[in-house]
Amino acid sequence: MPRVDEGGGLASSPRRMPVGAEPVRGGVSFRVWAPKRGRVAVEIDGRRHDLVREEGGYFSGTVPGAGPGARYGFRLDDDERLYPDPASRFQPEGPHGPSEVVDPDAFRWTDAGWPGIRLDGQVVYEMHVGTFTPEGTWRAAIEKLPHLKELGVTVVEMMPVAEFPGRFGWGYDGVDLFAPTRLYGRPEDLKAFIDAAHRIGIGVIHDVVYNHLGPDGNYLACFSPTYFSDRYETEWGDAINFDGPDSAEVRTFFLANAAYWIGEFHFDGLRLDATQSIFDSSPVHILREIAETSRRAAGPRSIILIGENEPQETRLVRPVEAGGYGLDALWNDDLHHSAMVALTGRAEAYYEDHDGSPQEFISAAKYGYLFQGQFYFHQGKNRGTPGLDLPPAAFVNFLQNHDQIANSAAGLRLQALSHPGQARALTALTLLLPGTPMLFQGQEFWASTPFFYFADHEQELARLVRDGRIEFVAQFPSVGEDAETRARLADPGSEETFRRSKLDWSEAASHAGALALHRDLIALRRTEPALARQERGALDGAVLGERAFVLRFLGAGGGDRLLLVNLGPDLVRRSIAEPLLAPPPAASGWALRFSTENPRYGGQGTPKIITDCGWRIPAHSSVLLAPALD
Repeated sequence: MPRVDEGGGLASSPRRMPVGAEPVRGGVSFRVWAPKRGRVAVEIDGRRHDLVREEGGYFSGTVPGAGPGARYGFRLDDDERLYPDPASRFQPEGPHGPSEVVDPDAFRWTDAGWPGIRLDGQVVYEMHVGTFTPEGTWRAAIEKLPHLKELGVTVVEMMPVAEFPGRFGWGYDGVDLFAPTRLYGRPEDLKAFIDAAHRIGIGVIHDVVYNHLGPDGNYLACFSPTYFSDRYETEWGDAINFDGPDSAEVRTFFLANAAYWIGEFHFDGLRLDATQSIFDSSPVHILREIAETSRRAAGPRSIILIGENEPQETRLVRPVEAGGYGLDALWNDDLHHSAMVALTGRAEAYYEDHDGSPQEFISAAKYGYLFQGQFYFHQGKNRGTPGLDLPPAAFVNFLQNHDQIANSAAGLRLQALSHPGQARALTALTLLLPGTPMLFQGQEFWASTPFFYFADHEQELARLVRDGRIEFVAQFPSVGEDAETRARLADPGSEETFRRSKLDWSEAASHAGALALHRDLIALRRTEPALARQERGALDGAVLGERAFVLRFLGAGGGDRLLLVNLGPDLVRRSIAEPLLAPPPAASGWALRFSTENPRYGGQGTPKIITDCGWRIPAHSSVLLAPALD
């Protein structure tokens, strides 16, 4: 893209971004896309400067003497109001206020030797910055990075941080896609968090929303209505125009945003929200272009790209040469749904196609998605596409995430909805599977604090959001058919709802058993060769009982491991006709390596698993066995 010089003409050196405000020698260069407007001016510190129209609907110019920290906005034709920059790097007064000029090179990075991250071997931790600490800031979150390092976390997945309205929110209603929200600090504070994470060996990826923008503070249509499309519908607002009139420049805007987070903030990748609502009929899908653009922006660093995709379309993680989009991994809702049914006994709403049976867990362990094209009753159609050939690491496995916790009527965590022994058992399963494990903030110490849906909007919009939330959770009969439960639902617009969702860090000490459980399991998957394998065919499994099953992790040289999972009562058998239970040739039998019933984790102790009388697998447990060598 051309760069405007100090006189308002075009210079030969390229801009860092195709749009936005950028400090240059002697002033600040401005460039904005407003193809339907006849005149555009920038007003900076109260003074108006007309911009020059370029081909393609861009307006550009340089304001001499301006610099970082200056407040500005755009005047569009004869509109009375001053509009914030669509590519603003910071909105100090929120999305309705002026934009601020930011020097992208002012922060002094210390991560020059950081190589980035690859998918294999990662342990992901989903974080909502506003509730992660009492202060709710990036600077405060830096103080918790040693805790994550000791736990064994290797990647922080940060929920959206692009500027959004109000005093609190999840971030999925962002409207200024280039501006880190003022609620968590300044842009340099976010950079400081990422720099500090890299310093101790933790990567950071950003959850970006490219399927819609929020309803409050969204001024893109004032610059051009063709930012949006009426050809498609999303659940949350107008779809982004990636394939209609003027879509080339819309694509440029969003591709620049992906490159911006990777290049300017040193993020180690992106998590792409609700990709099923990113519509594009172009010959090259925008998701593929986002992947390619992001990797170019990373330069020599390795990054990972994770997609959320409700229809479970595996082409997203297939190579471009195989007709895919080139992402690295997908969230695996199927494993979560099976776990929740197994733990709670309830199969309501979108859980109704899962029964939490041993076979579901075995299939999820071996193949990732459970639905890969079969009929899905809940939606009345087939769901998923084939993925039997995908590497296990391509599936991000979790027992909790921001959506699923909030979708329970009271925002309750896993252990509050189930028997503690069962919760420990499925925690072990999830953290030892060859997929990519993900924890939600506080899960590692079994936080008792709930996590609600919260969003701060003006009165009428807040009412619509509240009503919409009630309608959504009413799909669960235990909510929709129980007036008292509906009446007790937390108000998304209440500051108390937001405040109650903040972690209580004193529980990291008082819930030491849960923290030790998670820490030890992560260490096991890293140090045990059979558990560290993330290859197809790295394990096999068999059903042992109505609520019990075995997974055999295949290691080299007889270094296999057995994971026995029993979600029911004690399983006592004189013998079990299952060859996966046979010890390796050089072993005399099996020895206990790990048990979720260890009192250290809050368990009741583990009896001898194999005796002269047969097998005894304790109730509500996962036990790991290693070959016993004479």
